[in-house]
Amino acid sequence: MRTILAVIALCSAVANAALAAEPSPELIAYGKALVEAGDCAGCHTADPAKPFAGGKRIDTPFGAIFAPNLTPDRDTGIGAWRDADFTRALRYGIAPDGSNYYPAFPYPYFTKMTKDDTLAIRAYLATLAPVANRNKPPELRWPFGYRGLMRLWNAMYFKPGLFEPDQSKSAAWNRGGYLVTGLGHCGACHTPKNYFGADRDAQALSGNEVGGWFAPRLDGAVRTGLKSWSEEDITEYLQSGRNAKSHAGGPMAEVVVNATAKMSDADVRAIAIYLKSLPSTRRETIVTPPDDAEMKAGQAVYAKLCIACHEADGSGAPRIYPPLPGNALLQSNNPTSTLRIILDGAHTVTTPRAPNTGEMPGYAKQLSDDEIAAVTNYIRNSWGNAGLLVTPAQVARARKREASGE
Repeated sequence: MRTILAVIALCSAVANAALAAEPSPELIAYGKALVEAGDCAGCHTADPAKPFAGGKRIDTPFGAIFAPNLTPDRDTGIGAWRDADFTRALRYGIAPDGSNYYPAFPYPYFTKMTKDDTLAIRAYLATLAPVANRNKPPELRWPFGYRGLMRLWNAMYFKPGLFEPDQSKSAAWNRGGYLVTGLGHCGACHTPKNYFGADRDAQALSGNEVGGWFAPRLDGAVRTGLKSWSEEDITEYLQSGRNAKSHAGGPMAEVVVNATAKMSDADVRAIAIYLKSLPSTRRETIVTPPDDAEMKAGQAVYAKLCIACHEADGSGAPRIYPPLPGNALLQSNNPTSTLRIILDGAHTVTTPRAPNTGEMPGYAKQLSDDEIAAVTNYIRNSWGNAGLLVTPAQVARARKREASGE
């Protein structure tokens, strides 16, 4: 009898432990919100019908890697991982087998996350449908395919550690800092990189070319940063993909749709508060205006093709056709995004807060390299703007990159 009672008690204890270990709906919902804020699906989904199953190609200056499977499949996903495995991978870039991940996986940012947040993410991912999808090996140039080199890279550039709140700042500012420098990994795109792909910390969030686009400055630079944007401007942009000053395009449009448009009002506002507090991390370049002949040539193209939407004074129709005067991205030293939009056209991202669409046609076939350079220089240096001279050779390179799919 005692044996039977002991067995019953043991079974009850095991059952209770299992129930206690079962994550609550609130924890799962919080984990989902964190996954959305980190835009995890953006990299880990190759087939929309199989979310988080990995396989998406991530191109880097060193070659390509393929994002792994985050579904709870035990053989090809993370279903067999322990909580400690997941936390170590997310915060330190180390796989369960002890091998190192490449920093295209943004663990140098995720290291700032709390353990509770990493486990909330794991709790949500465990609710996904398991998908069998074995990952492809990296396609990296020699010698970058040797994972052992990552130990040296980590020793030189990886600074593990939680986000440290600034007690002199508000709770909202600290929340924004946590999201920007940690979970949101904004610097992965917006911070310049050194030769080995590590952040140039002294130039944090001062703009960087990535994936054939230029991710603009998020610091307080006057012409090319967020100095002229208010907290309300930043909040509206992140929530809707547009505001009275600019529209989201390229990879940022995906971030808005998949991440920031789904975040809570408080978190988006916190990001805005944090970004507006950042000083300019490097001086803006002094610009010499184009000569009169170049400006007249650009004005002629603008009058023929652009004026109908963007108006003679460049004012456009805010939130429909982006205004050009004072446009920070337009005036960036790196004209990659501007050239890409002129060559390929643009599609206004749609979100629940801004469902109306807008289109700009591409002019790659209609305009020559000289004409595109001229109109680019005109809009970058009219209405008070100041942008470095763009040459026909730069347009030709941009056109070639587009043709090759880079």
